Amino acid sequence: MAQDGKTTIELGVYQRPEEEARITATEIIAGALSIVWLAMTAGFFIVVDGGDGPSDFDSIRFVMILIAIFMPIAMIWVGALAVRASRTMREESRRLQAAISAMRQSYMSGQTNGSSASVEKKLEEIVAAQRKTHTTLTTFTSIRPQETPPEDRLAIASPALAQDQASLALGTPADVLAPPLSVADFIRAMNFPETAEDKEGFRALRRALTDRKVSQLIHAAQDILTLLSQDGIYMDDLRPDRAKPEVWRHFAKGERGGSVAPLGGVRDRSSLALASGRMKQDAIFRDAVHHFLRKFDKTFAEFEATATDEEISALSDSRTARAFMLLGRVAGTFD
Repeated sequence: MAQDGKTTIELGVYQRPEEEARITATEIIAGALSIVWLAMTAGFFIVVDGGDGPSDFDSIRFVMILIAIFMPIAMIWVGALAVRASRTMREESRRLQAAISAMRQSYMSGQTNGSSASVEKKLEEIVAAQRKTHTTLTTFTSIRPQETPPEDRLAIASPALAQDQASLALGTPADVLAPPLSVADFIRAMNFPETAEDKEGFRALRRALTDRKVSQLIHAAQDILTLLSQDGIYMDDLRPDRAKPEVWRHFAKGERGGSVAPLGGVRDRSSLALASGRMKQDAIFRDAVHHFLRKFDKTFAEFEATATDEEISALSDSRTARAFMLLGRVAGTFD
């Protein structure tokens, strides 16, 4: 019971204070008045009866004298006890009111927490269902029939390819020029290898690094992902709202504002706050972000020219694209 004393007090449950057993000012005043009255009555009888000789005992007179002496004293102490009882009742009423208020607040808090938690859970389920539906619709609307498999198509068309082919005709060895990067390898490289055993991912990354334009974007993405990981921000933890391929195409063509606002689909508040704070305080991080955004913008504009909607959707789900969506929203690229 002693261990629960703090909890009992906090809930406002009545506990008799130790001060109630002590003498209060009311008792002191009552005692002083009693002594004063006794002194006054004693002085009165000494002065009045002092000159009289011995007289016969009168019982009625004696009783009247006792009443005159002790009746006021009894009234004084009745008043003192009444004052003390009134104070005790007020204190008990206050403690009882505090206990009732604490119990009401505890009950209301429990009801509020339970209901708010239930409502919040329902809202999260609704939002998750909406995102799932939106993702499904985006996936279905992104599918287009394609004649050439992504493994055989170029990710970024190079104007110098024809010149390179002409130089081959003049005797340039074929191994001097790296094989062109396919769409499948480009998308896989933008997502980076999943694990240390992801051989296909490392193969695609090595092939992407042989392309001058793509390698610049990969190095910029590696730098920015490393910087973000220092703040505990990982792309695998983000679940952004997927934008339709048409929105990505509008962005690639240079449109800004409301038409491309869905690209900023990252809703993770902690990641947005950390990235925004570091953008304001860390100049190196800010320069790396702007460099990455420029490289992604330029490379994606070239990729979009020949990519299908399905390929754009696949690229938008990569780690590099998620970093672009997060940092683009922080930097105001989509405004």
